[in-house]
Amino acid sequence: MSSRARFPVDLNKSGSSVRLGNPMGGVSPSVKPATVVGGLRSSSASGRTAHAAHDPVALRLGMVAKLKAGGISDALVLQAMAITERHSFVDTGLANQAYEDTSLPIGLGQTISKPNVVARMIELLRAGKPGLLGRVLEIGTGCGYQAAVLSQLATEVYSIERLRGLHERAQDNLRPFRLPNVHLLFGDGMAGFAKGAPYAGIIAAAGGNALPSAWLDQLAVGGRLVAPMVTDTGQQALVVVDKTQQGLQHSVLEAVHFVPLKSGLG
Repeated sequence: MSSRARFPVDLNKSGSSVRLGNPMGGVSPSVKPATVVGGLRSSSASGRTAHAAHDPVALRLGMVAKLKAGGISDALVLQAMAITERHSFVDTGLANQAYEDTSLPIGLGQTISKPNVVARMIELLRAGKPGLLGRVLEIGTGCGYQAAVLSQLATEVYSIERLRGLHERAQDNLRPFRLPNVHLLFGDGMAGFAKGAPYAGIIAAAGGNALPSAWLDQLAVGGRLVAPMVTDTGQQALVVVDKTQQGLQHSVLEAVHFVPLKSGLG
């Protein structure tokens, strides 16, 4: 474990890294869900609650109610979505839209995914397993919101971003929450992060014509990958890959729309 990178890390430099201290005001690997009163504990660490036009707690609960009505049934996913302050990951001027089921711009031509897409992909990643996932690799950190949700559902989260501006923004967004199990990496997501492998789960926020072989190699036996991919129809769809002792099992699910998967740094 000592050889693994800590938050944050530039894969192209040998500079120092910083491990943050206390978890956000929600579920961490050391805190049982039952200790969270009513399934929700609002964090005061961010100091950004005033950015929401209305009570952010009530808005999050309303968002979660809609997610549940829309078919999300994993109680731990719903709890994590109820806890995570989405308004802290978008610009102040967009905070009043933070709990609507819509994607929002986060800069550099990128967006924060719709809440229902985040919840759906993480629910698929969990596959109904009890308790926390093990180590998870996220491809495309963006503003850091999904990493914050995953931090409550996995023992460790390695999140890699190829755009330096977004990597730095995610650092700024996540720092107030002090998540000790989140490790932000600056590098080419198509290469994954071999030093943290094998992963119990891999989740991607960008889609290409094929799944990079590095991701499949770094997925643990018994692990699951969830990512958008361009199918034979020319459209993106969610793809689930389960790695078993017998090989890889692929499932193609509903149509989605994500930014294209790209290599290199920006």
